Amino acid sequence: MNKLKTYFKCVKIALAQASAYRSDFIINIILTIISNLLFPLVTILIYANGTSFPGWTMWEVFVIQSIFTLSQGIAAMISNSVLWVTMDHIRNGSFETILLKPVSPLFYIIATNFSITNVGLVLEGLVMLIVSLSFTGIGSIFNIIHFIILFICGICVICGLNLIIASISFKWVGNSRLREINETIQTFAKYPATIFPQILKITLSLIIPVGMIAFFPAEVLLGRTDNLYFLPAILSVNFLVLGRFLYHHMIKLYEGVGG
Repeated sequence: MNKLKTYFKCVKIALAQASAYRSDFIINIILTIISNLLFPLVTILIYANGTSFPGWTMWEVFVIQSIFTLSQGIAAMISNSVLWVTMDHIRNGSFETILLKPVSPLFYIIATNFSITNVGLVLEGLVMLIVSLSFTGIGSIFNIIHFIILFICGICVICGLNLIIASISFKWVGNSRLREINETIQTFAKYPATIFPQILKITLSLIIPVGMIAFFPAEVLLGRTDNLYFLPAILSVNFLVLGRFLYHHMIKLYEGVGG
């Protein structure tokens, strides 16, 4: 309970900072939205040129991409800072200052680096989802409830992946491409999993369950399937647990400046 209160205090501070620097806050939101309009535009170009993703209409693909954007925005506010903050402190030899705090290092990084500017992604994803669903329709109440559960699991996957990549930075200090690796893995979640080879589809569902970020939730929301994705959902939550465990384990192996 004390951690929860502390976290919301940090959120209030982030909101106060955004309020104090309103122009910077608004500009950052606008830039974030513009920078994430590329992949919907690519989808429009694909369908405008007479090609398509087999079995999926353009608006159904937009549902996947809007859920992806919405999940990204929520997860970014919570955990995207973990990778950069961890890498910067390790390289600068200042991670010890976090270890001296009277709270969990992971909690301290997440709470003090709450990213309010990513609210732009949340708004963009929400608008895209509403517009897309107006052209596709949605399934039953059961599908909506199932979607909410899977959507939460998708956020768990993104946060877990952020933690795993951040954990790697404790030993792979010199690699500046860790964030790009993270983004490349998540790129597969922007498109229907059915377009990928079977071995890759299994990997995206059961090993690194990025299909849970947008594809599975979109399928159930649109009423395209009645499958209950129990196993991928459990694996998604376990993925977050694994990321948290690995991060704390790598802290124990931390040896000072440069990892």
